[in-house]
Amino acid sequence: MRARRPDLETIRAALGPHGLFLRGFVNFREGEAAPQLADGRPAASVLLVGNVGSSIWPAFSRWREARPDRGGGDPLDTWSKAVIRKVAASAGAAAWFPSDPPWQPFQQWAMRAEGLKASPLGILVHPVYGLWHGYRGALGFAERIDAPIPQAEPHPCDHCPDKPCLTTCPAAAVRMETFDVAACRTHLRTPEGQGGCVASGCLARAACPVGAAYRYNDAQLRFHMAALSF
Repeated sequence: MRARRPDLETIRAALGPHGLFLRGFVNFREGEAAPQLADGRPAASVLLVGNVGSSIWPAFSRWREARPDRGGGDPLDTWSKAVIRKVAASAGAAAWFPSDPPWQPFQQWAMRAEGLKASPLGILVHPVYGLWHGYRGALGFAERIDAPIPQAEPHPCDHCPDKPCLTTCPAAAVRMETFDVAACRTHLRTPEGQGGCVASGCLARAACPVGAAYRYNDAQLRFHMAALSF
């Protein structure tokens, strides 16, 4: 049986009510290492799925509020997997997630799919959405995706003379060459950290001038910061 060619419009329509978007794709070259599909064949392409700003927050919040356990210990991952696996089954695709082994190179895929590079915080910075976006999963197909490849935009950090993310972090965890996760988490557990970044979101992330209109809403900021400081 011939593999199903990815129907991007149908997939996009299925993801839309959940606030999820198609975030670009990668077609693997012949001989290139690619993840395996359920039947053991290598995937010909992957389609990235993710959020833009707080696009997922209304649907995720409704889902979480309807559950007695509030979605368990890792509710956002649980919700993402439930939604994306259903879409994958309908599309005849495999589904992969950043939190699940075998670990897939999501950042490398995103860099190829959207031409992005990392910011000093380690988050890929988008020329429109800035640091306010994410990748919740990927769909794998046996057929290549036939769609135009978007032209890569200039890396925003290369055109940011002040780089306020480097000077705003109260823990001095953000440096041009690395992000000190241990220093960040230590600060978040202090009274200053609890009253600052945990309560209102990462100060260094908020200082980035790119994509400010897509900044996560307060509830989503607190959710992510609580998970980081745990």
